[in-house]
Amino acid sequence: MNVYDSNRMVDILKPLGYSPNEDPETADMIILNTCHIREKATDKVFSELGRLKQYKEAQKAKGKTMLLAVAGCVAQAEGEFIAERAPYVDMVFGPQTYHELPEMVANAIGAFGKNRVVNTDFPNENKFDYLPNEQAEIGASAFLSIQEGCDKFCTFCVVPYTRGSEYSRSVEQILDEAKRLIDGGAKEINVLGQNVNAFHGEDKLGNEWDLGKLLFAIAELPVERIRYTTSHPRDMHDSLYAAHRDLDKLMPWLHLPIQSGSDKILKIMNRKHTADDYKRIIDRLKKDRPDIEFGSDIIVGFPGETEEDFQATMDMVDYVKYTSCYSFKYSARPGTPAANMMGLVPEKVKSERLTRLQTRIGEHQHAFNKKCEGLIMPVLIDRESDTPGRLVGHSEFNQSVYISGNERLYGSTVYVNILEGTPNALRGEIVTDEIITTKTG
Repeated sequence: MNVYDSNRMVDILKPLGYSPNEDPETADMIILNTCHIREKATDKVFSELGRLKQYKEAQKAKGKTMLLAVAGCVAQAEGEFIAERAPYVDMVFGPQTYHELPEMVANAIGAFGKNRVVNTDFPNENKFDYLPNEQAEIGASAFLSIQEGCDKFCTFCVVPYTRGSEYSRSVEQILDEAKRLIDGGAKEINVLGQNVNAFHGEDKLGNEWDLGKLLFAIAELPVERIRYTTSHPRDMHDSLYAAHRDLDKLMPWLHLPIQSGSDKILKIMNRKHTADDYKRIIDRLKKDRPDIEFGSDIIVGFPGETEEDFQATMDMVDYVKYTSCYSFKYSARPGTPAANMMGLVPEKVKSERLTRLQTRIGEHQHAFNKKCEGLIMPVLIDRESDTPGRLVGHSEFNQSVYISGNERLYGSTVYVNILEGTPNALRGEIVTDEIITTKTG
């Protein structure tokens, strides 16, 4: 979501004369777009700001002005604190207000009298109605935000407080943007939302659509691949299962966070589903789409977690055999219910459990990658490697695939013979120079 937001900020700033600059020393503006999910996010923001301040001061010494801004969820949660502790920051604004950047920039540079800007309100207007239609840069794999916010209130999570309540864009607005992305060269559409499968946007007639129906509509467009993230187990529904069953364009890989395999911990987390509920979802998806694989999010050491609870999580990992997983040690987020809970797990225990968990996840991931050896897989080439003459793409199962090839293949889908499955990626060679224009298989 932050990648999508950053790209849209570029679009908004383009009419003001700004364009992306890879060199922070010569930039006219630096925007630090932040996420509040990771541990010690606020501390990391201030550490980064201390580094960026040097660029601002160097520009000032030359008689030039550099604007420094903090955006995103840390800005939303800690706006006043950032403004107080880092007075050299010109703008602080949350993820729901970046469509107001032109006015904020005008204030910061003095067009209306120079002022520091702290904008962390939840505006009445919908930011998507104010974003420009044209997008500055569209890659082979493009992001399309359809839903924001969350009404689930998991006890560990700050998203409802930083992104606000659930909001779904209109069907027409989404499909129009999807068409523009495809016209701009996107071969793959990644549908985004904090709880993307809670989508409930309306069409022109006021009829409410769910995510499954929307995916069927996107699949009618000339796009090769469709993905969606991040989903919640409570929001799986019949038309979404049907989409996985019937749409070849919908990739056979789903990120479905479980957080814990223990019913006791899931209840304390306010997830409102059980481990068996989750397993039933996995089983139904595998029945509807036998080749589907899964990714997840898991928190280790949540308050009250015993060794038995942790073992239940390990059992879930073995049941699903995730091909990738984001796993973290629990750390309290100020303002969330879990921050005040008793039964804290010692840091040493959390670290030891995380090591065991990541080792097990790595074993399953490596085993799946090894199973791919000898297969011929369609791979979308979407970026260049740091190594000259090598390209990187990703498979239908979201694995990174490294191949040797000419950069002209960027943005194309090619057949690749998988030679090696490493713990974290695949290595292969192109079977034919013929470019695949539509997904097959």
